[in-house]
This record gives sequence, structure tokens and C-alpha cells, in this order.
Amino acid sequence: MASRTLISRATRIKTKLETALQTAVLEVEDVSYQHAGHAAMRGIEGGANETHFNVSIVSTKFEGHNLVKRHRMVYDLLSDELQSGLHALSITAKTPKEAGLAVGNDKE
Repeated sequence: MASRTLISRATRIKTKLETALQTAVLEVEDVSYQHAGHAAMRGIEGGANETHFNVSIVSTKFEGHNLVKRHRMVYDLLSDELQSGLHALSITAKTPKEAGLAVGNDKE
């Protein structure tokens, strides 16, 4: 039998977002432990493992898009995760300028 390497949901989220959004900053925080006792999580095998995440993203891909569109971009990228156990996602989505990062020739 071939061995199979399991990749954590946090790693999959990070890889998908980094690749598609070419992130300048990406933080993925698993906060599932904070929800382990909630009613909706009690029926999940193993408790609330990898079900709740906070993500903070800075990307030039967000330029020209309002907050709703930015969130939709993230949800679309993670649709398979949302259909396979990801229960909640808190998103902070900023452009480099909004995050106070210098980009390209904007450095002084």
C-alpha cells in the first residue's frame, strides 16, 4: 500500500491564496480551538479541527476592488475547502497601499 502524505487545511489555504493572489503578506491562523465546544462543532469527528480560520492578505490583486469583491475572490479560491469542512473564515483583505507597504518604485 502506498503511503499518503496528508496536507493540513492551513497549508492548502496558504498555498491556494499565495498562488492565485501573489500575496505580499499572508497570515493564516487556525482558531478552531476557540469553537470546539460550540453546538455546530460537537458532531464533527475529532471536534473542531481545522474548521475556523482567520486570514490576513495583502495583494495587488485587490486593487480596484471593493471589500465585498475581495472577500468573494477569497471565498471562490477556497470553495472546495468550504465544501469539505471549513466552517468559518474571517478575512482581512488589503492592497499594499492600504497596508502601508511600499511597492515597486513608490519607495522614497
